[in-house]
Amino acid sequence: MTPVISIPSAIFLKIRFLTRLLRRWYVLLLIVTLAGCGGNPEDLSAQKAAEGHNSAYVETGDLAALKKRGTIRFVSVSVLEENVLEQFRRSEIVTQRHYERAMEFARRLKLKPVWMRAQTDQEIIEMLQSGKADIAVDSAIVTEERREQVNFTIPLEKIHQLLVTGRHGPDISNVENLRNVTLMVIKGTVLVDTAKEIIKAHPDANLTLQEIPFSEGVDQFIDQVNRERNAVTIMPSNIAKGVTEYRSDVRLGAQVSDLQSIAWAYRHNSPELGQRLDNFLTSTLVNPIEKRIADWKQIKESGVIRLLTYNGPTGYFLWKGVLMGWDYDLAVAFAEKHKLQLQVVVVPFEHSLVEWLKEGRGDFAGSFSTLTPERKAQGVAFSTPFAEMAEQILSNRKEPPITNLEDLKGRTLILRAFSPFSASAHALEKAGLGVNVELAPPQDSYMCLINKVAEGELDATIMDAHTAQIEASLRPDLIAGMMTSDPKPKGWMVLPENQKLLQEINTFIRDYRKSEAYSELVKHYLEPKSRYLPRMQARIVPGADISPYDDLVKASAAEYRFDWRMVVAQMWQESSFNPNAVSPAGAQGLMQVMPRTAEDMGFDPPLFDPERGIQAGVKYLRWVHDRFPESLDEDEKLWFTLASYNAGYGHLLDARQLAEKLGLDPDQWFDNVEVAMLKLSEPRYFEKARYGFVHGAEPVAYVRNISNLYKAYAEVASGDISRAEGSPSIEAIFIAIPD
Repeated sequence: MTPVISIPSAIFLKIRFLTRLLRRWYVLLLIVTLAGCGGNPEDLSAQKAAEGHNSAYVETGDLAALKKRGTIRFVSVSVLEENVLEQFRRSEIVTQRHYERAMEFARRLKLKPVWMRAQTDQEIIEMLQSGKADIAVDSAIVTEERREQVNFTIPLEKIHQLLVTGRHGPDISNVENLRNVTLMVIKGTVLVDTAKEIIKAHPDANLTLQEIPFSEGVDQFIDQVNRERNAVTIMPSNIAKGVTEYRSDVRLGAQVSDLQSIAWAYRHNSPELGQRLDNFLTSTLVNPIEKRIADWKQIKESGVIRLLTYNGPTGYFLWKGVLMGWDYDLAVAFAEKHKLQLQVVVVPFEHSLVEWLKEGRGDFAGSFSTLTPERKAQGVAFSTPFAEMAEQILSNRKEPPITNLEDLKGRTLILRAFSPFSASAHALEKAGLGVNVELAPPQDSYMCLINKVAEGELDATIMDAHTAQIEASLRPDLIAGMMTSDPKPKGWMVLPENQKLLQEINTFIRDYRKSEAYSELVKHYLEPKSRYLPRMQARIVPGADISPYDDLVKASAAEYRFDWRMVVAQMWQESSFNPNAVSPAGAQGLMQVMPRTAEDMGFDPPLFDPERGIQAGVKYLRWVHDRFPESLDEDEKLWFTLASYNAGYGHLLDARQLAEKLGLDPDQWFDNVEVAMLKLSEPRYFEKARYGFVHGAEPVAYVRNISNLYKAYAEVASGDISRAEGSPSIEAIFIAIPD
């Protein structure tokens, strides 16, 4: 059954999410970035990132030369999954950080921003000096030695270096207390120099230095420190304090440095660029966006508008390295229309959007929110609805389906506490149909209820119709049943006194609902068949090609050491063998590679040419594969690679860590890590995860479907890279993707 919504008829229009990404740096401003050289040896170098890229030119001029070219090149050290420098910050206001500042600076100069990457801080300096980059936006700690090589802007942050250890580590309250300790420090950083000074100053303390290559990220490094009982590390204070916001197994100790500065860097011979940078950065530092009750005029003057939303499947989340969500995408479009910078304020689930709005923590609020009289009575005004959605029952497939009122007899509907669906449920209960209604504990989220229904712990629940149908399309244990209400309006909330803001939002929503972009938004978020997996059949004829691109796949699979039949199965899952496929998030081609990821692989988008699309996808698949430790069994590494390709490497790391905490095997995907992946859709788990919410049902279904299809292909097609062969006794096999 199709969700009941109101949308205009329109042709397909790709939404270019990549050009609209709002990225924030907080915890994931990496130790190596702030502390010195280091870098990630597994990460792609700037040369690789720029291979075949139009940014690979030499420009040593000042601002006038950049304006003549029309481009400004930002360079950074990044070891984060799919290049997204992103962390769902748990503090009350999401502040403007390096990425947003750089993008806004480029916008004010009317220059096209190009992002480049380097492995080390020294490589960044060399790129600036040689004219291969213009501004380093995540400079290391400012030192006199570096001032001789490049210029720095005004300081953006002040930090100390701190002693840090694990839950069971030694006393670090004072350097004098260190005894028989191993100082585990990121190799090649100024933190090593600090460690050496400590050891030299305390010759009788039996301190040893262990320099650790920075291979995976902050969390993996902390895990390594935690495994050693007498291990201590040194971290910049802002990173260390950020880690404690989502990890309870970290203890902070004494300061071991003077106050130090963080700043951006640029070439010595660019004084005009430096002056413009300093002026711009000064204005952003002296005009922070704090709590405010701002009218439209103040919002326009500040240049920033703040959206209050939840980290979840509708408001705001990270997928394949892209920030997305119904409310996020719509808010980006609204901000762009008015030339405003969007700041997303992620509200903890235990707090109310309405209350945060009334406190001035944001300018407008919503997470595909139902516009109810109860919310209006709390003191907010509603926008024009941007969608209408009915409510629908979701139950376990092993139980009798609930398709009509008679089926409700003897059943129990469990609702989230304070659910907007309670009115519909209690109306059914009072109608004498024999249905029971219960409220779940307040800490149980919607996704928690969905998981419990799928596991058979709960009988049934009520969801927005699109959520019920998407979950049922991805999870074999769930089935969507009868609608329990007429379509109800969804929209944003603003304060009643902000009438001009409300007027601008209403005008935008009315116009946007008539656009092709809105039609695509609906297709992506509210229609499960277009958002997720193809429901067509894959026809396999033994002895014949299993795809129109077998020869191309065989060549790339051989180069990057994959079974070509697995790659074909993945290609079907991604694009149904359509080389012109474009996802609403901007992924392109047969392997649905994000354009920026393709650039990092050395392939300029677009990727609609089958050969280029396959090469980019398979090369990226190998890059992800090689990030996993050799200790993993090869089959498990394959499933982890596929899950990472779909959901992102960072989410896979979160799932492995959660699996271990749940007593599951972090080295096995099926029935172990996939279980943890599903739980990362629940706030009680994802709020403590580094990469936040993930719609875990999608990578779980993705890996399951590819594994099933791969096994079927392996039965009828040879693993040789010559033409496929199969048993002549089988005429044809049809593989249906499970509904």
